[in-house]
Amino acid sequence: MKVPGSFSKNIDIIGYCDMQDRPAFKMCIQQRADRWYLYTAHFWHHGWSIVDVTDPANPHVERFVEGPDNTATLQVSLQGETMVTALEKPLPGFGGDDNAPFEEGVLIWDISDPIDPVKLSHWRTGGTGTHRNLYAGGQYAHLAANMAGFKGNIYVILDISDRGKPREAGRWWIPGQKEGETPTSEIVTARAIASKKYGLTSLSMCGCMGFCGRPGVDGISLHGPPYVSSNLAYVPYGAAGLVVLDISDVSRPKEIGRLNFSPPFHSAFGVHSALPIPERKIAFVSSEDISYGQGPAHHASIVDISDPTDPWLLSVLPQPIPPSGADYPDFHSRGGWCGPHNINHNQYHPDVEKQSDLFYIAHFNAGLRIYDVANTRLPAEVGYFLPPEPTRRFGPMPQGKLVLQTEDVVVDRRGYIYISDKNQGVWILRYKR
Repeated sequence: MKVPGSFSKNIDIIGYCDMQDRPAFKMCIQQRADRWYLYTAHFWHHGWSIVDVTDPANPHVERFVEGPDNTATLQVSLQGETMVTALEKPLPGFGGDDNAPFEEGVLIWDISDPIDPVKLSHWRTGGTGTHRNLYAGGQYAHLAANMAGFKGNIYVILDISDRGKPREAGRWWIPGQKEGETPTSEIVTARAIASKKYGLTSLSMCGCMGFCGRPGVDGISLHGPPYVSSNLAYVPYGAAGLVVLDISDVSRPKEIGRLNFSPPFHSAFGVHSALPIPERKIAFVSSEDISYGQGPAHHASIVDISDPTDPWLLSVLPQPIPPSGADYPDFHSRGGWCGPHNINHNQYHPDVEKQSDLFYIAHFNAGLRIYDVANTRLPAEVGYFLPPEPTRRFGPMPQGKLVLQTEDVVVDRRGYIYISDKNQGVWILRYKR
């Protein structure tokens, strides 16, 4: 399948779903009997879609589940017959009405019928809601939540053993996030960086200079998801770096390790995602640059976690290079957000391709990038796919020039790759091994 306007290396284009003109954001995949379903959250529409991808060359939306008005419904996580979806106040600049009511927290769904979700409960934070969460089965869901009395998102462990009556089991935050607390050295440092780089005494928008984001404490905010392996939670905490917590007592998470990335990398979402691969004693860690390429460098990195109390940097993945014939010298200057965003994160799910020597990452205006990470000291790019530019603007982002913005990537155990975009549908691809 050839698509005019696209660029690729070692990629077969299998199919495309227009999502009924509702661009997808975060995605999950699940096989049920002989059918495969892609569950998607949405960027500009309130709700979630269920896409039949049994035949990836002919995907089709089975159902759209309406969500609450004036509410960001960006996130979805699932395992077995349970789905957890996030609700939060719309981010500034993303088309919401600051003066209108919104819903917040998480919804717990029964998906025993995979195309007819049944809402079981609604748990609320008392703040602005939750962002990226993780449910890998069992008793607990792990949330990035803005709780009442806190600035930015904190880590909340939610007991959903009774799916109709979820309850908080534990929480953890960086001292200084709670109103009235003395700020930590990380927050003091972030403020100093803000003052020096941007002439500000405080960053009211998570260090992103107003481009987007949830009000935090100078970039000290949990983006999520907290990724749990055994009794450890690897927590991507923005300007505070990668935080490793011992959650053997879920009521009292305890910090045991930390690796800071800001400086030298940008601070707003200096650590946006963290994916531990304990059997290889490594973690993949990446940032999210929302400065339109105008700020300090972003990164996608490999970290040694052989000793979780002392994580350290192994390598940084190489920057994507524009394809031959591109009318821009680098991705920083082509328009839109640039740099890494989401990765093939749902490693806990049996229907997701397990992390081996190939690492998949959605790279905003550089599309999908695939790296060979067999040698963790020398990762190398081995494939990419840049979809054609979007032709219709569904929402206000990106500001300025309308360019592709690849948001999320999921790879199923059949080897099919799914990528979403702010202003177009879902592409289904396959790597040429």
